[in-house]
Amino acid sequence: MSYRRILSTMLASLAVAGPLLAADVYNLDPAHTDVAFSIDHLVINTVQGRFKEVTGSVTLDDKNNVTEAKATIQTKSIDTGIEKRDNHLRSADFFDVEKFPTLTFEAKKIVEQGGEKALSGTLTMHGVSKEIALPFTIKGPVKDPLKRGTSVIGIHAHTKLNRKDFGLTWNKIIEAGGLAVGEEVEITINAEAVKK
Repeated sequence: MSYRRILSTMLASLAVAGPLLAADVYNLDPAHTDVAFSIDHLVINTVQGRFKEVTGSVTLDDKNNVTEAKATIQTKSIDTGIEKRDNHLRSADFFDVEKFPTLTFEAKKIVEQGGEKALSGTLTMHGVSKEIALPFTIKGPVKDPLKRGTSVIGIHAHTKLNRKDFGLTWNKIIEAGGLAVGEEVEITINAEAVKK
């Protein structure tokens, strides 16, 4: 087979494979993205909060399957609605935002977990990186009439983490014998992402 024929065969193969490799990147829309958490307080109550500054993206293949996802959260943006408590959470007792200004998650693999699809990836928080599985669902894409027909997807994800696994160990024992702050944190993500 001649060099030209080999070259033309390779180019034809790439032309066919091109659409199969096509991927769409969707960037998180900060105005419609909420990363919320809840944690036990004094054993008898649950405190809720959120992070207000989140950026990231989700990559879909030509069948709308997630192939990659990443997000960065500014830890100083933590908000529980009480300034004194938020300042304590930003301090070295908890997130130590001066030393660890971001919390990141990056996933490149989908796994099955309890009958759900989950993003398997690396969560880095407070200087500690751990592999986690983040169960999720994707809705859409749909066309957003307010953004000139731009393609938008919805993302819902949820998980539970033990904050001590990431070096967030501050606590106090209350008079009744329990802990002032729970160790298990429930995280819920509701987001929209716009096609790049």
